[in-house]
Amino acid sequence: MSDLAKIPVTVITGFLGSGKTTLIRHLMQNPQGKRLAILVNEFGSVGVDGDILKSCADANCPVENIVELANGCICCTVADDFIPTIEALMALPIRPDHIIIETSGLALPKPLLKAFDWPAIRSKITVDGVIALADAEAVAAGQFAPNVEAVDAQRAADPSLDHETPLSEVFEDQIACADIILMTKADLAGEAGLAAARAVIMAESPRPIPILSMSEGIIDPALILGLNAKAEDDLAARPSHHDGHDDHEHDDFDTVVIDLQEISDVDALVTAIQRLAEEQHILRVKGYVAVAGKPMRLLVQAVGSRVRHQFDRPWGASPRQGQLVVIAEHHHVDLAAIHAVLGA
Repeated sequence: MSDLAKIPVTVITGFLGSGKTTLIRHLMQNPQGKRLAILVNEFGSVGVDGDILKSCADANCPVENIVELANGCICCTVADDFIPTIEALMALPIRPDHIIIETSGLALPKPLLKAFDWPAIRSKITVDGVIALADAEAVAAGQFAPNVEAVDAQRAADPSLDHETPLSEVFEDQIACADIILMTKADLAGEAGLAAARAVIMAESPRPIPILSMSEGIIDPALILGLNAKAEDDLAARPSHHDGHDDHEHDDFDTVVIDLQEISDVDALVTAIQRLAEEQHILRVKGYVAVAGKPMRLLVQAVGSRVRHQFDRPWGASPRQGQLVVIAEHHHVDLAAIHAVLGA
């Protein structure tokens, strides 16, 4: 099959809470005349991002074109999940013009790119581009840019100390694999923050990569769709910490699902989530909560101590059962403390 007949696929990657779902919602609202299909991969058994996107479905991207893979990183479950799902999307009654993949925040994009060489699909799809999102405010704060001199001094004092964390490796691999990097939440970072984040990203990138800034997921789709990067044929230019390894582990991260009864005080919940970030080093919280006297469910999304919430749609026939997905590094998870703080 010629390249022109292949379905282009855009891989959207980025760290936890960097704004991937918000960007895809914008692309769905501005499809540039294309019929889209979307594959959402979440880390954890409770799907939130896929549910958000399904609520935005329309004629250009109907509900049946939005597929969710939960409780398994697709870069680790290629044969069991990814390949059959891509085949199902390509077999839809009306063939999509473009497929968008939202990876989990913990996914390494390079193993996923290697999957595009599988015989079952390599003649039918091509990686149009890899778009990496980076939270400009977080990057500017140095969360993934350790002080090399300080690290060297610490190593001299303690040879067993390793300054590299799983989080930094995920961030660096996502940057190294990208065709375009989007610095998100530019409005929160400000000009100085954007400049600082850009410097960090450029230092991590193995080659010159366009770096753009955006807020609220708004960017001209023409800038990130139609790149024709053929990334699956360009793996050597996209180095990874895990090159030479057949797979990678997520044992450094834990996901717990917390069931919540109906609440009456939204501000108290926000304060509790902020406490989790500060006291338990929680990375990400997302889910839905039932609020007394409110027919609509409350969508909650938190990155560290920054908490956003909004009423998104009525509960309808669904049970008014709140559930929050909490993600943290393995050694920081204290289930009893999490339940205590959330009052669960």
